Amino acid sequence: MLPSRYVKHSPPKATSIASATEPKISAQVLVLGDIGRSPRMQYHAASIAKHGGRVDVIGYQESSLHPALVGNPLVTIIPLPPPPSLLRSNALPFILGGPLKVLWQIWSLFYTLAYVTKPSRWLLIQNPPSIPTLFIAMVICFLRNTHLIIDWHNYGWTILAGTRGDNHPFVRISKYYEAILGSWAPTASFTVTHAMQKQLRNEPYNIRSPIFTLHDRPAAIFQPVSGTEARRAFLERLPETAEHAEKILAGKTRLLVSSTSWTPDEDFSLLLEALCSYASSSKPLPPILAIITGKGPQKQMYLDRIASLTRDSKLQNVKILTAWLSAEDYATLLACADLGVCLHMSSSGVDLPMKVVDMFGAGLPVVGYGNYESWSELVKEGVNGRSFVTSAELAQVLGELFSDPEAKELSMLRKGAVSEGKRRWDEEWDEVAGRLLGLCD
Repeated sequence: MLPSRYVKHSPPKATSIASATEPKISAQVLVLGDIGRSPRMQYHAASIAKHGGRVDVIGYQESSLHPALVGNPLVTIIPLPPPPSLLRSNALPFILGGPLKVLWQIWSLFYTLAYVTKPSRWLLIQNPPSIPTLFIAMVICFLRNTHLIIDWHNYGWTILAGTRGDNHPFVRISKYYEAILGSWAPTASFTVTHAMQKQLRNEPYNIRSPIFTLHDRPAAIFQPVSGTEARRAFLERLPETAEHAEKILAGKTRLLVSSTSWTPDEDFSLLLEALCSYASSSKPLPPILAIITGKGPQKQMYLDRIASLTRDSKLQNVKILTAWLSAEDYATLLACADLGVCLHMSSSGVDLPMKVVDMFGAGLPVVGYGNYESWSELVKEGVNGRSFVTSAELAQVLGELFSDPEAKELSMLRKGAVSEGKRRWDEEWDEVAGRLLGLCD
């Protein structure tokens, strides 16, 4: 009844026929969420396969996958069964629905990792969520002779504290659960920033196993636009920009793009209030076309608010549209825009938003909420972007950047963004994860 265990075999001889098809390593990449909305974990899987490793990608399959994973003979997608509709509908109170959802996840995770998948040498998991992922992963690695790597994107307990408060019993339990298992469980860890790596070495985590900073870097799909005609062709093709294409190309309308999860930790009201201030400015400013991408729980609330402000003439020279785009169209939209806006507020103070990395890969300068420790690891003030804390500061930055008809500062920031985006995911991954997994020299 116990799950099969990983057995390390001797590598095939160079002259062996099997050596041509034998995977260099076997690995599993676990996402307790939608695989398609977890780009970093998809990049991990694609990189492992690129270097000849066999990889199982485990998670909920709710949206389209990265093209590198589709049809790849070294990649197997193993979907997790979704929770029953009663648990997904939030019909039950949190004190009852929360534990029931965790119990469902414990069973589905354990069964999938123990019996649906083949044993592997490595299990790479995304954190957060830490409950129940860390516990199940630790048990599975013990039973199947597998090494565990935790990829720390943030902390689960700090995200929970944002909605429940620091003193909530579940927050305290989550904090010590994450700290204890985060210290005991992994063979190694990756972090998205140096600041997070430093923090994990200290209280309450005190991790003593190896920790490597693996910064997010743009994938190859994010590239600067090749020229005016390529920009024109895309803007005329995309329904959201088609009627504004000529004015955007002429600099008479500024194209602003923001990707948000429509959650409280990305306060969309900051951007909305800033756009209202921009619209009511006494000095002449060019119109803004703002395209907001993403899905999330607060989307409809803000759409209603945008409609109300539009009716009340509070957004006279600002048009706000939402869009859900393919990966290719999203990447091209970033390359064609004048400015990207990031509303991410770090719950821990030491994570970084991947959307900014993607913007830099596309050569798009960024204005972002910057009131946390790790922000300066990615955005250099006045070089590749600008920062703000309040909506008034954001409105001021937009006014400064868009008021110049020659767009001198925007052009300077774009050069900085292009420079920052030159280092790509493959380079970063090969030097850090590739070496740890034995796939790169």
